[in-house]
Amino acid sequence: MRKPVPLSSVCMRFDIVTIFPGFFTSFFENGILRRALAEGLVTVDVHDLRAFTHDRHRTVDDRPFGGGEGMVLKPAPLAEALASLDIAPKAERQYQGVASVVPQELQKEGGALAPEGMLAGNSAPSTRTRVILLSAQGRPFTQAMARELAALDRVVLLCGRYEGVNEIYCDMELSIGDYVLSGGELAAAVVVDAVMRLLPGVLGNEASSEFESFGVADAEIDTDVVGVPRSQHGAGGLLDYPHYTRPAEFAGSRVTETLLNGDHHGIRLWRREQQLRKTLANRPDLLEHSALSKEDRKLLDTIRQETDNRE
Repeated sequence: MRKPVPLSSVCMRFDIVTIFPGFFTSFFENGILRRALAEGLVTVDVHDLRAFTHDRHRTVDDRPFGGGEGMVLKPAPLAEALASLDIAPKAERQYQGVASVVPQELQKEGGALAPEGMLAGNSAPSTRTRVILLSAQGRPFTQAMARELAALDRVVLLCGRYEGVNEIYCDMELSIGDYVLSGGELAAAVVVDAVMRLLPGVLGNEASSEFESFGVADAEIDTDVVGVPRSQHGAGGLLDYPHYTRPAEFAGSRVTETLLNGDHHGIRLWRREQQLRKTLANRPDLLEHSALSKEDRKLLDTIRQETDNRE
C-alpha cells in the first residue's frame, strides 16, 4: 500500500507568470486562500510577463515555426521572467529527493515530475521546485497530483496563451480537463486552490481533506479517536457520499433513519454504499483504480444488478 505523501512543513510558495496579472486579484481576496495568505501558510506572487519585454508594444508572442494558425509566446520574455525568480534553464536544473514526490502512476508510466535526464545523487538546490505549464496538452490534474505538489516547497505556474508556449523551460505540463480555455489563468487558480487546501493549517479540520471525493483509502488514514467508532469511510479514489443537515425533514423529503440513530457502524456502511452508487452512476471510470475491499466489490455487484433490473 502506498504511504501518504508527506506535506511540506515550510511555507509553500507559488509563482504565477501571466500576461493578465489582474485576473487573480479577487481570487486572493476571498475564502480559505485569503486566510492562508494572511496567516503566512502560503505565499502567492503574480508576475506580469509583459514586464520582461523590451519593445514599445510589449510584445510577448510571435508566429510559429512550421506555419499554422495562431501565435506562440516568445521564449525571451519567459526566460527573463524565470531568471528573475532565480529559476535556471531547464537543462541546468537538477533536483534531489525526486522519488518521494513523483506520483506512483507516473513512476509506472516512466514519467516524472523531475526534468528529463535527472540522475540520482546529483547536487541540488535546498528547495524542491517545479515549473509547470498549464496546457490542454498536459497530464490530467488530479487529487493525487495535488497531493504530490503539496509536498514541494515551490511551484511556478506558467499560464499558457495563444496557440502555445515554448516548452523548453517547463518541467511538466498539466491540464485541468479535456476542454480548451482561452488561457492558463483559470487552470492556475484551480491548481493553487487544490494544492493549498492540503497544506497543514489551511483547513480548520485537518481531516477534511482526507474524507472527501478522491481521498485516500482507510488504510492511509490515522485520524481515528481511540474508543470512538469512525462513521466516515475513506474514499479510496471514489466520489464522496451525500451530506445532509437539519432539519431532518424538508420539502417533503426526509433524511434516512440510518443517519439519525447514532449507530456509527451503520452510518459508515451506508456512506460506503452511497460512495459506490454515486461513483458508478457519475464516474464509473474511477472504479478501475479505486481501493476496493472484497465487501465493496460484492456490494458493487449488487448495485449493478439493481441498476440492470431497473433498466
